Amino acid sequence: MTEKAKVQVVFYSMYGHIYRMAEAIAEGARSVPGVEASMFQVPELDPADALERSGAATAKEAFAHVPVAKVEQLGEADAIIFGTPTRYGNMCAQMRSFMDQTGGLWMTNALVGKVGSVFASTATQHGGQETTITSFHLTLLHLGMVIVGVPYSEQRQMTVGEITGGSPYGASTIAGGDGSRWPSENELGIARFQGRHVAEIAKKLIGLQ
Repeated sequence: MTEKAKVQVVFYSMYGHIYRMAEAIAEGARSVPGVEASMFQVPELDPADALERSGAATAKEAFAHVPVAKVEQLGEADAIIFGTPTRYGNMCAQMRSFMDQTGGLWMTNALVGKVGSVFASTATQHGGQETTITSFHLTLLHLGMVIVGVPYSEQRQMTVGEITGGSPYGASTIAGGDGSRWPSENELGIARFQGRHVAEIAKKLIGLQ
C-alpha cells in the first residue's frame, strides 16, 4: 500500500460556521495526491439544556456524524489543522480544554516536527480573528509543531471589494452577530488553499513526492 500523508482537521463548531470552513479545509487537503484527510470535532462542554436554549443543539445535528476527537490520536497525524470560533480574542473553552489535555503528547515529543495550522471565526469583522489564531500558535509552538499559515500567494486574502475573513495567519469567516452570515466563497476559497498548502508541506516533511 502506498504511504499517504495524514492530515487531521480538528475543530469545534457551535452553529456550523467553523464546520463549513472545516469541510473546505479538508477538501483542499484531499485535493493533493497522496494525502488522506480526516475530520474530527472536539468534545462539547456546554450542558445539553444550554445548547437547547441557544439553538445550538439543532444546529449541531448537521455535523453530528463527525467523530469526536481523542487527544491521543493527534500523534497519528502528519499535520493537524485546528478550527475554533473566537471567544474574546482567544480560542473557545472547548478547544482550550482539549488542548490542555495534550500534556502526555508534550512529554513524549509526539507532535514535534508535525505541521500545525489554525482557522477561526468571529461574529464581527474585527472580532479577534488574528489574535485567536496567533495566540493558538503559542500552544502549537510549545508542542514543537511547525506552524503554517496562508502566504500572500493566496490572492483572495487581498480582497477589499467585499467583507471577508482571511489573513496570513489562517483562513477565517465572519458569522454576524446573529449568526446569519455563512462563509463566503472567498473565505471558503482561502480555506481550501490552506488545506492544500498544509498538505503539500506535510508531504514534503515526511519525504513523499
